[in-house]
Amino acid sequence: MADAFHLLLGLPFLLSFGTRGVTPKVLCFLTSVLAILLSVEPYRSVLPWAIGMTIATVALIERFRHTPA
Repeated sequence: MADAFHLLLGLPFLLSFGTRGVTPKVLCFLTSVLAILLSVEPYRSVLPWAIGMTIATVALIERFRHTPA
């Protein structure tokens, strides 16, 4: 169960592999690590995870928006 929870916390970093550029990957890596480190106490990892998901989602949307059809 803990492995699945850590995989969920690392989801922003995994999604960032679909983006172009290094900046979203680094930011999502940092937010995922911070979320995993803060997950010792309940609900402390929500904010870094949400920030990482926002960064990954916006980067993916921008990649697909600028890709020619």
